[in-house]
Amino acid sequence: MSVQYHESVTAPARRDWRMAVRHGLRGRCPHCGEGRLFRGFLKPVEACAACGEPLHHQRADDLPPYVVITIVGHIIVGGLLLAEKYADWSMGLHMAIWPTLTVVLSLLLMQPVKGGVIGLQWAMRMHGFGGVPNTPERQPLPPAVQPS
Repeated sequence: MSVQYHESVTAPARRDWRMAVRHGLRGRCPHCGEGRLFRGFLKPVEACAACGEPLHHQRADDLPPYVVITIVGHIIVGGLLLAEKYADWSMGLHMAIWPTLTVVLSLLLMQPVKGGVIGLQWAMRMHGFGGVPNTPERQPLPPAVQPS
């Protein structure tokens, strides 16, 4: 018995994920790098104004905050440890600098990181970016229980 295919199956063109992430980090369309990616602070556009690439598929969800927390945490903890070792700062100065720096860095990094995540999703054809709508993953059926 043989299997016959009646249509050719070709792999979609590869997308450069490095370029897509770089465009996303700059707040630009991951496809063309020209159109704006965000219409608000964290609200992405429905489609690119320059090339028309649909961007409404994005599902960044919780990944950008996790990445930002990781980056900011490393910067703040490293800075705090260095300040404690090499400087003689008062507790008031610590209480003024570190929370302020944490909030400022988090706000500055959130939009670029979300853009990078959207660019990565576009490059990997995730969440409908590949032209195929999302379908729920099928779970295997449990084995049938045979009565004894």
